[in-house]
Amino acid sequence: MPVSAHIQQILSALPEKPGVYQHLNKEGEIIYVGKAKNLKRRVSSYFQKEHDSFKTRQLVRHIADIRYIVVDSEQDAFLLENNLIKKHQPRYNILLKDGKSYPSICITREPYPRVFKTRKIVKSAGEYYGPYSFGNTVDLVLELVHELYPLRTCRLPLTEAGVEAGKYKLCLKYHIHRCCGVCEAMKSREEYLQYIDEVRQIIRGDAHEISRMLLAKMQQLAAEMRFEEAQELKRKYDLIERFKSKTVITNTSIRDTDVFGYLEDEDNVYVSLLRLHNGSIVQGQTIEYKRMVEEEKEETLGRAVMELREQLGSTTTDIIVPFQPDFIGKDIHVSLPTQGDRKRLLDLAMQNVHQYRHDRLKQSDKLNPDQRATRILSALQRALTLPKMPVVIESFDNSNLQGTAAVAGCVVFRMAKPSKKDYKRFNIKTVEGQDDYASMREVVYRHYKRLADENGEMPDLIIADGGIGQMHAIREAVEDQLGLHIPIAGLVKDDRHRTSSLLYGFPPQEVQLRPTDELFHFLTRIQDEVHRFAISFHRQQRSRQQTHSELDDIEGIGPKSKEALLKEFKSVARLKAAAVEEMAAVVGNTRATAVYEHFHSKITP
Repeated sequence: MPVSAHIQQILSALPEKPGVYQHLNKEGEIIYVGKAKNLKRRVSSYFQKEHDSFKTRQLVRHIADIRYIVVDSEQDAFLLENNLIKKHQPRYNILLKDGKSYPSICITREPYPRVFKTRKIVKSAGEYYGPYSFGNTVDLVLELVHELYPLRTCRLPLTEAGVEAGKYKLCLKYHIHRCCGVCEAMKSREEYLQYIDEVRQIIRGDAHEISRMLLAKMQQLAAEMRFEEAQELKRKYDLIERFKSKTVITNTSIRDTDVFGYLEDEDNVYVSLLRLHNGSIVQGQTIEYKRMVEEEKEETLGRAVMELREQLGSTTTDIIVPFQPDFIGKDIHVSLPTQGDRKRLLDLAMQNVHQYRHDRLKQSDKLNPDQRATRILSALQRALTLPKMPVVIESFDNSNLQGTAAVAGCVVFRMAKPSKKDYKRFNIKTVEGQDDYASMREVVYRHYKRLADENGEMPDLIIADGGIGQMHAIREAVEDQLGLHIPIAGLVKDDRHRTSSLLYGFPPQEVQLRPTDELFHFLTRIQDEVHRFAISFHRQQRSRQQTHSELDDIEGIGPKSKEALLKEFKSVARLKAAAVEEMAAVVGNTRATAVYEHFHSKITP
């Protein structure tokens, strides 16, 4: 079936990340909620084939808009899908049975607390952690907890006074070492509560000491050749490590809350909202503003908070934001978290606002391909305070192996795209040994001397793949030797050979760039491309040297003649001893005479 231009635009910009998508009809109602390991692949599949299911065909016919929320994992998508289905009850979803919910772990509020799995949340009865989408995970964690700590599982209403009075008797669990016997004071209440505190650490994901203890014990058992016991501890250790990353999609410790993400660029401001109701994310929304002249970000965020809350009818008095906004109204509690579950919720909101901006730019770039190039080059012009936008950029890099097969490459970018027809390769001619700076001076001088002599097009910016030393070498050739004035920048790599910073000016100063910026990715691409180009030329030259033969030095003997002679005579030594008539039978008289004279003219009488 035909797909509208609006839907096609959304599909083209969908991220290849896990998340939850919502299909809306033309009235703006949510008619379907789904989860995806890969949003782009899953959502696009609705429009790429004819579906066998009548229900699915009907759903696709009614889709007028698509929204989505990006999350960190498939498990988070599973939980968020459940929250949104319960909230909106879309007509095309198979609704879950009433009362169905995912399990949580409860630590009871008793003098001697119990720890167990439950699907019913009664806040006054205890502390709850979860829920978790996979019940077997909770079962394994509880199994681990009870193996590590002999906690009581009985429902006796234990009290300190009752234990002191001897009202309770030990059960079978104590005799099989599955309970510490607090009912008869075999373990003090203080020691028992210490167990409970360590259990909280495990569930909250703050179990580093316990992990270290298990790891040390596991290594000790392995050293004693007790491998089966070590393997069992390894299972427990792996389980704790995996359980540390608890999801924030559903969190019973955080109730009704609005979480805001904020991002701005040169022209626009993006604000996202995640709404939590009863500890579950039930809604996500992002809006875009044109930046107002001289408006501070605190004012913009405050305005967006009020507008989004009004649009979605939010009345919660608790909000989470990345910084303090202005004009948010009375009786609103503002949280600026730096750690914990609230910080993780804020990170999720920020992830979504970044994704929204990326998708908007991607859609815009598809409609106007030159827009992205202009945006990137304008950002580079501002970062380096260049007199004009660097439409033409050239970058140089050297390559050699301990001074052998020394070469260099020059790549050219026009309007932020590689112009491969303008790429240049250079064999180093005047430099002996391994001297990168002298090699760079030679190559740059030769290149721009030729351009100057031929009135060729000069670049708007030169980028050195090397940092301060190469920048100085380029400057000496361009300015001191040729008298040209072309801006020069340098790219520096870290210990892992990844682009880390941009240098500009003399003496060179570091230009601040964020690794998430488009400009940073563009410069990384330039550095990777010039390195690849120089390395490939170097390998080509080394390959040629390794296959070089004395026959290559004889005028008139090409690759085919060389191959035919070596195939017949097997080696150059045998060829030298052959008669001219024998060679003529293979390559003809003219070439045979050339080869014979080449070898025998070198023999001294």
